[in-house]
Amino acid sequence: MGGSGHNRLLKIIHIDPEKNWGGGEAQVFGLLTYLAAKGHQNVLLGHPEGRLYEAVRKLDIKTRPLIVRNDFDPLAALRLGRIIRDERSDLIHLHTKRAHALALWLRRRERTPRIVVTRRMDYPVAKGWYTGQLYNSKVDGVIAISRSIASILSAAGVDSKKITLIHSGVDAGRFEPVAVSAKTASDSAVVGMAAIMEERKGHRYLLEAARLLKDRGRRIRYLLAGNGSLKPELEARVATLGLKDDVRFPGFVSDISKFLETIDLFVMPSLFEGLGVAVLEAMAAGKPVVATNVGGLAESVVDSVTGFLVPPQDPRPLADAMEKLVSERSLACAMGARGAERVREHFTLEKMAEKNEAYYYTLIHENR
Repeated sequence: MGGSGHNRLLKIIHIDPEKNWGGGEAQVFGLLTYLAAKGHQNVLLGHPEGRLYEAVRKLDIKTRPLIVRNDFDPLAALRLGRIIRDERSDLIHLHTKRAHALALWLRRRERTPRIVVTRRMDYPVAKGWYTGQLYNSKVDGVIAISRSIASILSAAGVDSKKITLIHSGVDAGRFEPVAVSAKTASDSAVVGMAAIMEERKGHRYLLEAARLLKDRGRRIRYLLAGNGSLKPELEARVATLGLKDDVRFPGFVSDISKFLETIDLFVMPSLFEGLGVAVLEAMAAGKPVVATNVGGLAESVVDSVTGFLVPPQDPRPLADAMEKLVSERSLACAMGARGAERVREHFTLEKMAEKNEAYYYTLIHENR
């Protein structure tokens, strides 16, 4: 591949073996779309039945099947080694935790391409042989999508010189900022949440906050979009709390922009959060946000400016913040407008992709 510097087009292998579509897969799709438009040659290795795999094929980007059964799958690593030799790429980008572990199996002679991984989750990283070998020896660079994740990696012994901060982004053009409706001046506001229904997302605290607000005489409706293992338990909890007339579960929402048009306030009471793409989408749509002060949420939401940050696992401050926004329409409108501005200034897919592209060139030219 001829040329030099940033004028040189790259060939990049992207690895994302997940079947389901989540925030990470949306980021990969946006990155691939940008890189293809710039003329770079991309190859996606992924699960042949995955939604990302199918979506990328429609972009006329080369795909090759790669099923990774767990974090220690030597057969997948062997297949990856053969693909790397076949494709003769400049760089390999491993996009998920399951994909990261494949780097441990790659022998030095197979590592002619640079290897970069993106870390999206803010779960604690164990300090030890695995972390040191993977992030300090086997890969050339680590992208953290938030300062919180970068700090977690550093605390686990990852060389800080190898860590680069690149925030995730959203397609802001999909979301037309809409002022909070007049409903927020009354007790008929609609509070929305869109997230997988797992323990880490903190749905139970939103339901407990809803009960507190109902006890205060607030008549608020709640839309909890998404599916997950906790959905039956949450539905039962709604009945126990006496909220059956107030809470609806619309399931997985394929058009998040339309969902956001129906709500007045977005809530994310997570226990852990890498950055919070759903929160960024809500902000892009001009919605004020109440989120817990954990992980990257503290970077996306500016407390008392674009919404409120509250302590995790505590329904009372969550209820207080929600009540303030549904009762003060002018405040909610102002926060929603400032949130939309913030996303367009700092958190677009294009900015994320541009920074990834620049980082690729940095890695490729290091020590060459």
